[in-house]
Amino acid sequence: MDMEQFADQIKIIAKRIEKIKGNISTEESTKTSLILPFFQALGYDIFDPSEFTPEFIADVGIKKGEKVDYAIMNDGQPVILIEAKSVAEKLSKHDSQLFRYFGTTAAKFAILTNGLIYRFYTDLEEQNKMDSAPFFEINLEDLKEPHIVELAKFRKDSFDLEKIFTTASDLKYLNKVKSFLYEQWENPTEDFIKYIVGAIYDGMKTKNTLEKFEPIIKKSFSQFINEQVNEKLSKALKSTTATDQASQEAAVTALPDHSPIDTPTEPLIITTEDEIQGYTVVKVIASEVIDADRVFYRDNQSYFNVLLDDNIRKWIVRLELDRAKKTISFNDEDKAKVQIEKVTDVLKYRDRILNVIQKFEG
Repeated sequence: MDMEQFADQIKIIAKRIEKIKGNISTEESTKTSLILPFFQALGYDIFDPSEFTPEFIADVGIKKGEKVDYAIMNDGQPVILIEAKSVAEKLSKHDSQLFRYFGTTAAKFAILTNGLIYRFYTDLEEQNKMDSAPFFEINLEDLKEPHIVELAKFRKDSFDLEKIFTTASDLKYLNKVKSFLYEQWENPTEDFIKYIVGAIYDGMKTKNTLEKFEPIIKKSFSQFINEQVNEKLSKALKSTTATDQASQEAAVTALPDHSPIDTPTEPLIITTEDEIQGYTVVKVIASEVIDADRVFYRDNQSYFNVLLDDNIRKWIVRLELDRAKKTISFNDEDKAKVQIEKVTDVLKYRDRILNVIQKFEG
């Protein structure tokens, strides 16, 4: 299964949640309707107890016969423990239960889930002792493409225990920093406001002063993010335009002296500003998951191709922007062509563009 197919399966499960969540009230129905299909999408044979063991026994101290809901096995040893809760329950109450199980087995990963949220744990802080905070969390009711990419590392056909463990630390603290910054962007705490004010304001830091600065700080965050995005787009556009101009100059220079420049045998292809802008937007989107230098374009009479690795077989999108009706086509299973009003509408199809790229990367 390639990355695109995997992403589609996870999205189908997520959409199904919306329809059936209201009819699920028990832990058992949560397991059957939500959790088992999720692990089946990861490639595990949920009907083979030697691979996906239900009611796995994990003796805890003097308590014998303690059971974990599921264990993913490898060569007779558990590698991932799974504790399942009802879809109606919050997960914060149950961390300690999984915590007890973790230290009694050879498993290096543990998953706590209620069928909507999946929290992934390991022992980064102290060996053989499960961390109190997950290093990765995915919420099927709020899916994000980067989360699907991380989840794919836990697929049966690509699972590499050592590789995941070595990247878990970076992922854990990366997510913590992002979460912290997002929270401060939305609702800055008093301590955070004090820190910013202390760095930029020499006067007394009274309560009134902090209240005055709160909306300013929130507005500054928003403007900073927007400016960074615009600057990235602008740099990509300038770089692309310069490359395009150099290519055209090189092509003209390469023509032999006797070439009939004034009477060409083929129509002249002119790459427009709109096409360069569309290419730039796709390039910026692609930079979320790959090196942006791998994104190229080729123009022709019928449409404008945006390619991966300058390979015509790896076209990502095709843009038709020189007509009254502008369109974008995607190199996915549907090969759908969608009408857009303006070039910046390409941004609306970020997820679809990333899916196409991940199809080639998978």
